[in-house]
Amino acid sequence: MLAPCLHGRVRYGCTEYAGMDGCHIFSVCVDGKTVKRFSWETVNTYFIKNRYKPESPCTGVSGYWDGFQALFEKYPPEKRTEYTDSEFCDALKAYRNQSIPESIASENPIVRMFAVLDRRIGKRTLDKIQDSIGDQPEWLRFFYLLRMEAETDLS
Repeated sequence: MLAPCLHGRVRYGCTEYAGMDGCHIFSVCVDGKTVKRFSWETVNTYFIKNRYKPESPCTGVSGYWDGFQALFEKYPPEKRTEYTDSEFCDALKAYRNQSIPESIASENPIVRMFAVLDRRIGKRTLDKIQDSIGDQPEWLRFFYLLRMEAETDLS
């Protein structure tokens, strides 16, 4: 579903390591460089970096992960800039099962990422959403600008 102007530039990847209990690392690469990763580890690092901690103290590995789940409820995807592999998959499923106008207006930034890279978005829609670039999370602005610049380069 990738826009023709992005063919050969944007690639989605998935890595699974032995012993990861079914967890994956999804990545989006642009011009051969990883620009966004989706995994439990990226979210864990995000919580640690921003000093988000569970409200009740947790001890041991299982206690840590119980508290980690509470952070997910407190900071849903719309309030974060990092996402898990399952959130990536859920967003992909939502995007694939709804219209482009619904996807580009979605509250979920991952769904909006898929939509802005989609070949079904034309120049008129890109013109309309250009004013909303500043409202997007910084990581998502990159994809909006990438698409708009790629379209401009074809003109």
